[in-house]
Amino acid sequence: MRNLSNSKLLVYLVSVFAIILWGISYIWTDILIKLDIPVFYFVFVRILLAGIILFLFNAASGRVTRIHRKDLPKFLLLALFEPFIYFLCESYGLKETGSPTLSAMIIATIPLFSIVAGRLFFNERINIVNIAGIILSLSGICLVVMSKDQIGENVVIGIILLVIAVLSEVGHASVTKSLSRNYCSQVIVMYQFLIGSVYLLPLFITKGLDNFSMRYLSAEVLYPIFCLAFLCSSLAFSLWVSTIKSLGVAKSSIFSALIPVVAAIVAWILGHESLNGRQAIGILLSTVGVILSQYTFRKDRIS
Repeated sequence: MRNLSNSKLLVYLVSVFAIILWGISYIWTDILIKLDIPVFYFVFVRILLAGIILFLFNAASGRVTRIHRKDLPKFLLLALFEPFIYFLCESYGLKETGSPTLSAMIIATIPLFSIVAGRLFFNERINIVNIAGIILSLSGICLVVMSKDQIGENVVIGIILLVIAVLSEVGHASVTKSLSRNYCSQVIVMYQFLIGSVYLLPLFITKGLDNFSMRYLSAEVLYPIFCLAFLCSSLAFSLWVSTIKSLGVAKSSIFSALIPVVAAIVAWILGHESLNGRQAIGILLSTVGVILSQYTFRKDRIS
């Protein structure tokens, strides 16, 4: 029983660490945007570098596994969901709505869609306490991300793009859950990023290299890109596959909904923005919500 508890604790620690890395990723991404580096440039380089890093790691540890022919469509679909569709729809959804608050609130609905996917495709159990925890966590997230941002003119288009991003993340988690039965997490993420870089290559060539200069290869640009590739892609995504495999699609998704909260805390620690009382209460509510969302009744544990 103690070993089981320790294993669960390790899964939660891994999940939180991955979310922290993704929260910090907003800082590095913001640095690149402020340097006027095209999104399609640093996203492509990030994804390609992450794939190469994981390939070298898997090759050195003897973990490189060939894709079984029957699983090839799943890997192609996985990379299509994320990084391709998710990154594009999230970025342009934020641009069109003109509101990080509205965008974050829509992205934070991932757990609600994931409950349906986990129940339909994997028969995952979820109880009333889990649902209450998810609702409480989402309420806390709303408090954290609420602000007085301006709304863009094309808000409807932006909302549609963000909803597509949410659905693609749910699809990504569902396909990952299916593949995790036969492949280790590092191999899944390696193929996901290598295939994803192929999807992104045309956009990198046509849009990412616009106004290319040697500044794109400078240390101030490559350092945050490498941090994003190694920490926020290679490492965080590998840890996240383990989370999905252990907790399932529905329960793991609640952690991803906390990314806006983590980003707010990291920005506050680094002095990028202040954290008021309302946001502090939201963080507390979100933490309690996560704990409730993971609660399992005794009879569920036995079965």
